[in-house]
Amino acid sequence: MNTALLLVDIQNDYFQGGRNELVGADIALARAQEALSLFRDKRLPVVHVQCVLLEENATFFLPDTEGIGIHERVSPQSDENVIVKHTPDSFFQTELQSHLESLQVKRLVVGGMMSHICIDSTVRAAHRLGYEVVLLGDACATKDLVWNDTVIPANTVHDTFMASLDGTFAQVTNTAGLNDMI
Repeated sequence: MNTALLLVDIQNDYFQGGRNELVGADIALARAQEALSLFRDKRLPVVHVQCVLLEENATFFLPDTEGIGIHERVSPQSDENVIVKHTPDSFFQTELQSHLESLQVKRLVVGGMMSHICIDSTVRAAHRLGYEVVLLGDACATKDLVWNDTVIPANTVHDTFMASLDGTFAQVTNTAGLNDMI
């Protein structure tokens, strides 16, 4: 089965000093880097997704800023496609699906940021489009959320989204077992 790695929004604004720092971003980055190395070693396709927000009220991923850059530790190589998106769903109004079809990809291994928005949206869209999805839970990160004046810790947010995606929209696993799956 043709399998591709999809790294979603692993961009500078999500790391220390960025405009929207996430909890556990460095740990997720290290796991994403492991998956990337594995895919490169096996010469399997890698696709990077880069978000650029165009809304007037956007506070991060602003055009022409360092924050939109893909983190240097997972920087795309010349043979790796970069898909630019402007919404949480990596498939919406992008060339992602046509690119994956051109490679005859049937299974996606996904990692990136943020678990509760872009990862959730992209995984659900991929499933709807017929892809088999493997989600690397330890290669994703998110942030604390606030609802009804209650802070919901990032770990709870992340775990809730991984649990809701697992089994229905994706097989959620950790990077350590990836080599045996591809």
